[in-house]
Amino acid sequence: MADRTVAEAGVDLSPGARRLVHVNGRVQPGEVVVVVTDPTMRRYADAVAAAAREAGAAVTVCIIPMRDQDGQEPPPPVARAMAEAAVIYSPVRVSITHTRAMRTALEAGARVCMMTAYTDAIMASPALLETDFEAQADVCRRLGAAFTKGQSVRLTSPRGTDLRFGIAGRVANVLTNIPDPGELAPVPDIEVNVVPVTGSAEGTLIMDASVPYLGIGILEEPIVCAIRDGAIVDMTGGAQADFLRKHLESFVDPHCFNVAELGVGLNPNARLTGEMLEDEGVMGTIHIGIGTSYTLGGEIVAPTHYDLLMWEPTIAVDGRIVQQDKQILV
Repeated sequence: MADRTVAEAGVDLSPGARRLVHVNGRVQPGEVVVVVTDPTMRRYADAVAAAAREAGAAVTVCIIPMRDQDGQEPPPPVARAMAEAAVIYSPVRVSITHTRAMRTALEAGARVCMMTAYTDAIMASPALLETDFEAQADVCRRLGAAFTKGQSVRLTSPRGTDLRFGIAGRVANVLTNIPDPGELAPVPDIEVNVVPVTGSAEGTLIMDASVPYLGIGILEEPIVCAIRDGAIVDMTGGAQADFLRKHLESFVDPHCFNVAELGVGLNPNARLTGEMLEDEGVMGTIHIGIGTSYTLGGEIVAPTHYDLLMWEPTIAVDGRIVQQDKQILV
């Protein structure tokens, strides 16, 4: 199957698949590996499944109907398989990351390598094939410790972002991309993220890099968001902003506008391409997730979770600068 996939596409997916299995998933002989995919992403599922079988794993490939929107639950039999897996890969077109099924699998000790909307370009990217994930792990953990110990965050940028929120009691998610049991790895997006205290975010957010969802991609002009009581109350900025706002409004659920996450990109080889799992790892960017926070450790469950990226962030935790542009200062 893997050979046929390569021949049909004209692209050799095996080097990327082996990196995902041996470096990121660290799959061991005899481990139960579950690959969740949809009909549009079978090429990547087959490549990863073949590499995992070569590693001696017991591999199950679950093909689900493509989800209607990000965060829609997988079918119950697939959720049960995920809950029993040691390692999960998710090459799907529409994300299943922010779901109860994924949260349950993590709580059961799964190591999860997310592959939402993977492309040949990501499989061949230096962000996957050349990054020393072990070398970045230490800076990830230092930044994560600063967030976990902190009480409050202020986020600013040269374009005019000025956002404040509480993080007291929140535990940062340190996504080194070499996950331990119970951890997510949005490969190749090395990042550290933290969930704001629900209802605490206040200020102005000006996103000028990308919204790598819904076909929006790299931004043609900034998206300006006014934030009150933890949610976006106004969104302006041209056609892309209008499209995103109308899409969120279509769910008729105010939780879609919840400020759910601050994420910091930490992959030195990632490039801004408009693809989620590479964009969100670009050093010198942060992303603000909106919608569901439940999977990341918050309380809010919404129909959606999308991330909005900006360049040149300055992040202060309890008044101490911990990041300025590309420099992590902890």
